[in-house]
Amino acid sequence: MSPRDEYVLDPAHWPDMPSAHRAFLEAAIARLRADERLVGLAAGGSFISRTLDEHSDLDLVVVSRPEVSGEVLRDGPDIARRLGPLLATFPGDHVGEPRLFISLYGPTLLHVDFKFVSTEELAHRVEDPVILWDREGVVRSAISGTKAVYPPPRLQWIEDRFWVWVHYVAVKIARGELFEAIDALEFVRARVLGPLILSEAGGQPNGVRRVEQTAPGRVAALRSTLASHDRPSCWRALIATLTLYSELRERLAPPTLQRRAETEHAVRDFLEVARPSASPRRPV
Repeated sequence: MSPRDEYVLDPAHWPDMPSAHRAFLEAAIARLRADERLVGLAAGGSFISRTLDEHSDLDLVVVSRPEVSGEVLRDGPDIARRLGPLLATFPGDHVGEPRLFISLYGPTLLHVDFKFVSTEELAHRVEDPVILWDREGVVRSAISGTKAVYPPPRLQWIEDRFWVWVHYVAVKIARGELFEAIDALEFVRARVLGPLILSEAGGQPNGVRRVEQTAPGRVAALRSTLASHDRPSCWRALIATLTLYSELRERLAPPTLQRRAETEHAVRDFLEVARPSASPRRPV
């Protein structure tokens, strides 16, 4: 390989960012280039949107050749350790992504997510990262030859489950298992309402990420799905959740959507009889 084939993005073309982020990236590029198993480094997330601030993580994609990708992944913690004063790192198996290493550097705290992929795996991605370093053009080829696709909300999958979830929350409220009810409402907000709202607004349907900026007109309705630890609050949040879902479903449903009308009617009837009585008035 000729050095002329190597590409490094001029830091002058990087987005504005805190000095700690910039210093880390500059050092990381230099150290990763020294590892012959690696062929590139790219940045995603806030780097793409050029919205890095002091609270931003760095989302880095470390690219290797296919024949050594397994070895590189096993060495992920050691690679992370070489790039700075590492406080902690662990794999993202809790989010279903074992190729991800979530890392914290210090003493100036900096959160860095490393995703270790091969050039072949880079073809299957949810966004087009900014290439920071490309040893021989293979990273650019992999990205330019394929299209990033962020999975859209699966409305049929949601509709098949939603009313069962509503019944589950209602039962937990009735039994006084309010922490469980609050946790279930949070799950529905992150897996259903947030992605549908973001999709409606043309944003990336990733949970409730940046929903305040992307869909400000839906913030009040989404806020009404938040519950505190008492029955009336949990109940109001549940009703707000199903009301918002019903509205989003009508706006976003494709003609092929099979509504679970029988389940919905049965659950709505149950809610009418399960509604908690008003809390007793406290003496003034």
